[in-house]
Amino acid sequence: MTDLVVAAAAVGFWVLVYAFCRMLTRPASPGAAPATMDLGPESPALVSLLVNRWTPTEDAAESTLLDLAARRFVELRQPGDDPLQTTVHLRASPPASTNLSPYESQVLERIRGLAVNGVVPITALTFRDASESTRWNKRLRQSVIAEARAAGLSRRRISKTVSTLLSVLAAGVGVVVGFAALHYGFGKPEDDQPPAFAFGFFTFAALSALGARSLGERDTPAGRAAASRWLGVREWLRGHEQFASLPPAAVAVWDRYLAYGAAVGVTRLASAVLDLEMGDKRLVWSSFGGTWHRVRVRYPSFWPRYGRPLPHLLARAAAYLLVGGLILRLFGSLDYLAAPAVLLLVLGAYVLVRALLDLALTREIAGEVLWREVWKTKKQDSSDDSAVVWLYHLAVDDGSGDRTTAWGLPAELDAQGRDGDTVTITVRPWSRRIIKIETVGHGRSREIADTVTEEETGSLSLTMMPAVAKPPLFSDETIAQIVGRAVVSSPLPLGLQYNAADTGKPMMLVQSLSGLPGKVAWRANQRGQALPGGAFVAGDRAAFRRGETTYVVTLMGEGRAGRPHLPWLIAQAS
Repeated sequence: MTDLVVAAAAVGFWVLVYAFCRMLTRPASPGAAPATMDLGPESPALVSLLVNRWTPTEDAAESTLLDLAARRFVELRQPGDDPLQTTVHLRASPPASTNLSPYESQVLERIRGLAVNGVVPITALTFRDASESTRWNKRLRQSVIAEARAAGLSRRRISKTVSTLLSVLAAGVGVVVGFAALHYGFGKPEDDQPPAFAFGFFTFAALSALGARSLGERDTPAGRAAASRWLGVREWLRGHEQFASLPPAAVAVWDRYLAYGAAVGVTRLASAVLDLEMGDKRLVWSSFGGTWHRVRVRYPSFWPRYGRPLPHLLARAAAYLLVGGLILRLFGSLDYLAAPAVLLLVLGAYVLVRALLDLALTREIAGEVLWREVWKTKKQDSSDDSAVVWLYHLAVDDGSGDRTTAWGLPAELDAQGRDGDTVTITVRPWSRRIIKIETVGHGRSREIADTVTEEETGSLSLTMMPAVAKPPLFSDETIAQIVGRAVVSSPLPLGLQYNAADTGKPMMLVQSLSGLPGKVAWRANQRGQALPGGAFVAGDRAAFRRGETTYVVTLMGEGRAGRPHLPWLIAQAS
């Protein structure tokens, strides 16, 4: 018994040291700096890492795609009211890509690889193979982390020095366990002696492997300062209610602000449309509380008590007590069986007490259903391989924070609680089992197809991006002179688009914004060649102000042939 206690104490000491290291190296949660619209030098992908407590998310790829569009490497077009109809167009004369980071080149290469005649629907960027999605996103996130480390914004959570010290300590624990096993077998017949060296070696191997396991990234002083600044940008973006409803094509006006909005998690509609992986059930959008925000969800599965009903827990406790008592009564004189018997008795008593407390301490929670999926199944018939579901995972946002843990929903309660519904659930916290669920408000599914309806985009066109003033700022004849062919104008949620009269292909887009969106658009497009009247021309895009309204003119497709005449057009208008 003494040998067992010594070995257990040595292993327990290592576990305590390891837990202490994990506690000390937890990523920081920096507070937000004062709200600001000033953007910093970090890329959107790096920003997504910083504002998510140094945890890579799907925002890295999505915000990078929007940033490539803002920097004129690709073009996003939305021909109708539905953002799902957005297409990605490769530019004929993009900027030089020599300064692109590896993850930016990776996103651009995926677009080029899928494009047909220079065009790819934005929905076609989603992966159809889970393993391919995992590999692609893993490589992208590794590139983001490598750049963050090189910039001094991030570092390994468990450094190589700490990992080495844990391995040295594990070697010492392995020696103690080996000597304890050797002492236990001292003086006994050779057949009864335990393999001391094997016990010590496997203890060392298991502990050192655990200590060397990567736990992700953590903060640095420079990283904390940058994260605080970007959290201030997030607060500024959140202060504008309609920003979350911008579609991806709005990058033509909002420029890099939309990309950074996706990076900090405030562009619900654009992020719902963009998807460069298989979907992330661990980071889900929620509107509970009146504002869109994202909640990180944990799905428990390790402990056998999760999701189990009370009779099952009581039966498990009784089994532990019965087996432990029988072993102690029948084989109590054997040292190597006494300890397991005592352990079973303690475990049985613990499960019994916690199950009874779980029965008494039920809680009622109100919130929005975030995610629902099959958790556990069982075979219906031994002669049949088919299985039936008896338990679901149900993640609910109760508004208490940006993190939550999923509950176990029994199959008999399956009729309640769909994605987006507001529900009231009665739960047993220790077993994380729902015993009652009631839907108090129906919501739309969080699936992309249901989030981009005409009802949503209608408010966008009226509030965020009003149509070009009537009469139009430019006549069809004037635009025809600029692009060199006859055009026909057509209104869009994003403004007024001029299409070729013969082919219907877009030639020019004119957008007008007032209020705060207008100020942001003006600030984002103040670059390139300055023209009289306070206008700016940069490549195939120009911007100018008339009163409190900002106008952004973008040449598209074959209309770029009129680029030499764009300064004249803008100078006349401004």
